[in-house]
Amino acid sequence: MIGAIAGDIAGSTFEFMPHKSEEFPLFPAESRFTDDSVLTLATAFSLMTDGDYAGNYRIFGRLYPFVGYGGRFNDWLTSANPQPYDSWGNGSAMRISPIGFFLNDEKEVLAEAEKSAAVTHNHPEGIKGAQAVALGIFLARNGADAQTMRSELADRFNYDLSRTAADIRPKYRFDVSCQGSVPEAISCFLEAENWEQAVRLAVSLGGDADTQACIAGGLAEAAFGPPDDVITAKVRSILTDHQLEVLDDFQDAIQP
Repeated sequence: MIGAIAGDIAGSTFEFMPHKSEEFPLFPAESRFTDDSVLTLATAFSLMTDGDYAGNYRIFGRLYPFVGYGGRFNDWLTSANPQPYDSWGNGSAMRISPIGFFLNDEKEVLAEAEKSAAVTHNHPEGIKGAQAVALGIFLARNGADAQTMRSELADRFNYDLSRTAADIRPKYRFDVSCQGSVPEAISCFLEAENWEQAVRLAVSLGGDADTQACIAGGLAEAAFGPPDDVITAKVRSILTDHQLEVLDDFQDAIQP
C-alpha cells in the first residue's frame, strides 16, 4: 500500500499544474498526502476491522478535511443520510489498492472492490475502475507478467491498454473519470520497469497526477516491490502518527 501512497504524494504538486515530462523532483517541499492516501488508508482499516467502507470513509474523511475531496464526495461526507451518488469518478479506483494486496482469491478481490466502490461510486464505470486496479494488483503480486495483465485487464474491462505514455501524453488532459484516467494509469504501470518509472510516467501524462500516480504506484509495488528506503522514509515523514499506525498494521496483516 505504501507504493500507492507514495505515488499520491509524488503527484500531489502536479494535480492542477500539468507536467508533460518524466523529469521532475519526486518530492518537492510542498508535497503532501491528499484524499487518495486518506481513503486508501480507510480502505485498509476497513479490511482489518469491520468492513464498513462507508462508515470508515466518513471517519477518515472527517479526520483529514481539506485534502482535495471532490465536491460530491464532500457533500456525502457531511450528509446526515449518505447514499451512493452514481459516480463514475476515479475516486473509487484511487483508494482500492489494499484490497488487491489483502485478499487471496480473484473472485473475492472483484467482489470486495465492488463493495468498496459502491458506497459512493455505484455507477458501472466507477465499479469497473476499482475492480480493474484491484485485480491488477492481485495479478501482479501473484507473478503475472505485463503481457498477461494487459490481456486480462483489457479483455475483462474493455480498456485500451495498447498505448504507451508517449502515445497518450500529447493530447491528454485532466480527466477525473474512471474511463478516462484508469486505463491510462494502468498503461503507465505496464510500460514501467520499476516503481519510480511507473510513477514518473503517470505524472508525465499531465492529467489527474496524484490519482494516476497513486494507481500506478500501487500496481508497481505489487509487481516490483515497495519503493526504496529513501522514498519510503520521505513518505513516512509526511504521514501522521495515526496514518503510520494504520499503514504498519496493514503491512503486518498481509505478511505471509
